[in-house]
Amino acid sequence: MNTDTLFTKPIAKQFEFDADVAAVFDDMLSRSVPFYQESQRLTTRFCLNALGKGGRVLDLGCSTASLLLQLERGLGEKASVELIGLDNSSAMIEHAKKKCEAYQSTITLVEGDILTYPFGVTKAILCNYTLQFIRPMMRETLVQKVYDSLESGGVFIFSEKILSPNATLNKQLIDCYYDYKKAQGYSEYEIVQKREALENVLIPYTVEENQQMVKKVGFSSCDVVFQWANFATFIACK
Repeated sequence: MNTDTLFTKPIAKQFEFDADVAAVFDDMLSRSVPFYQESQRLTTRFCLNALGKGGRVLDLGCSTASLLLQLERGLGEKASVELIGLDNSSAMIEHAKKKCEAYQSTITLVEGDILTYPFGVTKAILCNYTLQFIRPMMRETLVQKVYDSLESGGVFIFSEKILSPNATLNKQLIDCYYDYKKAQGYSEYEIVQKREALENVLIPYTVEENQQMVKKVGFSSCDVVFQWANFATFIACK
């Protein structure tokens, strides 16, 4: 795993999922997202619950396919499960393919735009820190597409960086998160550089805004199953 040192030098552009990011992405996630592995374990567990004896799983913004590989390892006898990873970054898909080859995985990886790619009939759709990068004007449209593609009883499991509607608490949550990143070895300079690179690229919602959006398109429920400060994992049921 390559070490994330992308922001040790001055940034030249806004954050994007290019070859430089793809090369260090696994390290970036493990050091930048609190309890990332626990969130993946929970996502895997509830996805397996929804699959029952089989079905089709689609991971939107699959990056290097870490979540799908973990899910594949947990399938056991569910041989009729189809796992598909979709990402619009060619660099991410290339890294994902190399990992899947190393693990002799049967995961299908597709380079494509999640806003236009046809999802097909699906039992579970995963979205791991991806919605926050979709422009707000298109976000509800994507979630509607997710709902329409799911079978009855299907689930939409997504994790997001979140805001607090309380400005004072929100500032405290951000400070808490920055202290976390410092504890993972990131310098103050790296933290500021990445924050500036993500400005107007990553646009988080509050817990309530996420739940309202999901229920508005038709989901019967949307629960938070894990939260650490300003990071949360949701499960919406159709």
